[in-house]
Amino acid sequence: MSDIQIVEAPAGVEGSGFFATSLDKAIGMARANSLWPLPFATSCCGIEFMATMASTYDLSRFGAERLSFSPRQADLLMVMGTISKKMGPVLRQVYLQMAEPRWVMAVGACASSGGIFDTYSVLQGIDEIIPVDVYVPGCPPRPEGIIDGFMAIQKLVRTESLRRREEPQYQELLAKYGIQ
Repeated sequence: MSDIQIVEAPAGVEGSGFFATSLDKAIGMARANSLWPLPFATSCCGIEFMATMASTYDLSRFGAERLSFSPRQADLLMVMGTISKKMGPVLRQVYLQMAEPRWVMAVGACASSGGIFDTYSVLQGIDEIIPVDVYVPGCPPRPEGIIDGFMAIQKLVRTESLRRREEPQYQELLAKYGIQ
């Protein structure tokens, strides 16, 4: 008796030696497994991100082997830590320099909501200046939380339509932020 279980093939056109699927799904799978994150770390959440990249947690096994410190070569902006109001325009400029498609992950309480710093000089969440796709809770979040957020971004990227960025809802969202 064999322990091998035969499962049905996923939906698509299949035959001897080939399997066809939609272009959206193929590109989504390729994008999701080859994200180039740009870490924008300003405080303690950045240290947790460093632990996430280290050998114990190894974020590179999810296709994020190459960190990009150039916004023009990145497609995932990972904002980690406290963002002051003086730093806000710099963060926005980094976001605008990224090519489409681009995604944003707010890591930790400070990037998501200002954290414990409810002061005049701290931005109360980066979603005041740029759109955010995934929020990772914690102060600071554990590496497992960052990996969970990264996997949520991958799921979003994998299932996103190639035409989503041309839709009126997306253009309206960008218009709210004053982005063309």
